Amino acid sequence: MGYQVLIDDNFHYQDESERVQHGMFATADEALAACRSIVDDFLDGAFKPGMSAESLYGLYTSFGEDPFIRAVDPKDTPVTFSAWEYARRRCEEMIARYPTA
Repeated sequence: MGYQVLIDDNFHYQDESERVQHGMFATADEALAACRSIVDDFLDGAFKPGMSAESLYGLYTSFGEDPFIRAVDPKDTPVTFSAWEYARRRCEEMIARYPTA
């Protein structure tokens, strides 16, 4: 039936009243791509030259959006996506592309 992408707000950690629906996707791959894009958009906007991966990741875990996926039909295969794990990896990759002087 499809997959729903929901977003929690890291600034309001564990406050489900801050949760928003991002969209419905026909496939797990589309939902995963949407989640990655949400995290990437935050990291791209927060990154400043000379920043460490730890600093960028700290900004994400404090203020970024935390997307996750729910299968609409309980019979569909669940999709596991950890935005925090993905963000940690992306921070390392971003900083590696822009080494400090």
